[in-house]
Amino acid sequence: VQLQASGGGLVQAGGSLRLSCAPSGWTFSRHAVGWFRQAPGKEREFVAAISWSGGRTYYADSVKGRFTISRDNPKNTVYLQMNSLKPEDTAVYYCAASRGVGLFTGWDRYDYWGQGTQVTVSS
Repeated sequence: VQLQASGGGLVQAGGSLRLSCAPSGWTFSRHAVGWFRQAPGKEREFVAAISWSGGRTYYADSVKGRFTISRDNPKNTVYLQMNSLKPEDTAVYYCAASRGVGLFTGWDRYDYWGQGTQVTVSS
């Protein structure tokens, strides 16, 4: 059971990227989905989460107002729109899906993970 994260790249500070997350060979329309990131030498940190219906979202304070998480269940895809990017946003970004009910910020509440996509923001 895997997730595929894509859309990362190199962008200048102030720029935008949109990450996508889709499951490989299964449907996650009934799963909450979260995005996490990990920079070199740092712990994995929560970025954003969305409920299975898309009706509820939650963001880390560091990205609130700049990032938007959304989902398109007919397309079986979750997105992370990242605007006003900063060099400190540089990290490998991972998406994850949870079988639990609710929104979760702890990585240990997620059951399925993607391989990660690199986001690099230059100053």
